[in-house]
Amino acid sequence: MGEEFLVFGAPLIGDEEIEEIVQCLRSGWVGTGPRVQRFEEAFRTYRGAEHAVAVSSCTAALHLSMLAAGIGPGDEVITTPLTFCATVNAIIHAGATPVLADCDPGSFCLDPAAVRERITPRTRAILPVHFAGRACDMDALMGISREHDLVVIEDCAHAIETTWRGQAVGTFGDYGCFSFYVTKNVITGEGGMILTRDGDAADRLRVLALHGMSRDAWKRFSDAGYKHYDVVSAGFKNNMTDLQAALGIHQLARVEATWARRRKLWDRYLRDLADLPVTLPTACEAHVRHGLHLFTLLIEEARAGIERDAFLDAMGRAGLGVGVHYRSLPSHAFYRDRFGWRNEDYPHAARIGASTVSIPLSAKLSDDQQTRVLDGIRRLIPGR
Repeated sequence: MGEEFLVFGAPLIGDEEIEEIVQCLRSGWVGTGPRVQRFEEAFRTYRGAEHAVAVSSCTAALHLSMLAAGIGPGDEVITTPLTFCATVNAIIHAGATPVLADCDPGSFCLDPAAVRERITPRTRAILPVHFAGRACDMDALMGISREHDLVVIEDCAHAIETTWRGQAVGTFGDYGCFSFYVTKNVITGEGGMILTRDGDAADRLRVLALHGMSRDAWKRFSDAGYKHYDVVSAGFKNNMTDLQAALGIHQLARVEATWARRRKLWDRYLRDLADLPVTLPTACEAHVRHGLHLFTLLIEEARAGIERDAFLDAMGRAGLGVGVHYRSLPSHAFYRDRFGWRNEDYPHAARIGASTVSIPLSAKLSDDQQTRVLDGIRRLIPGR
């Protein structure tokens, strides 16, 4: 078509981020340091949390939260089959066993009724995923956790701006895990954050994230003079760097403005695609603020006249980047072979995973680019 390829999830990066990175480079301190602390404090304040610990990814955040909660071999953790593989991989790496409960067919989030059915004497935790930026039913899930004395670790990779009844997701459970990957609403290139109300847990997370070295070991090269550290556990290399935080500080400062831009894009998609034979995102409950991270279509051949993967291929050929979030976990060979998971046991996730497409929603998307996306969709799926 002669037009530039429209990258799915391209981040909006301003001059402030660029200047902060230049200053960081000139400072000589590009590893974990004062900018990470600034970013942690800004994010903690934005979400109204007690403690915030910056790490290298949301995957690391989930894994470290499992370990800090004491979850390990013999324990079961219930989560959704409609999520990225990192969610269950974190459970596996902690030595625990992931147990799937189907998602709700309207919200695509973990179904509390399905969670109840999966609880056993070995269940230690629930891991809800706030899918696409929409909050799970935290009233129901927290009620189940209190009833059965379960840890709650929230996967908020899509949900930086999301609230449930005015409270930020990630602050309901024992741990809230966020992503700043390059396609997310706030980016650091790679990076994550853990929120917790437990100060001792926050200290454990910091130690685990930096080789198991005693707290504040990163200060050993500061102008305070060299300080010896002690290795107190077999930790990991999961720390965030100041170079990453330099991006995040200014990304977070604009988070409400970029959310408002995505709101306009979202509303236009809902309006301009309403006559197509596809399933659009369902409306949230009045007490939910959607993070507006992913705008998904369900494209089923019997209705749309085109198979989902054929649609993906055609959009790509037209220079329009799209995504799939996600194939259900039982559709992946590793999980089928290891756990015996079958798509037919999770029919809602299986149906969604076989037909879902995410279309561009980045705040960087211009009105003209959105028109290109809409025109591309209509060429493949005519309206009624």
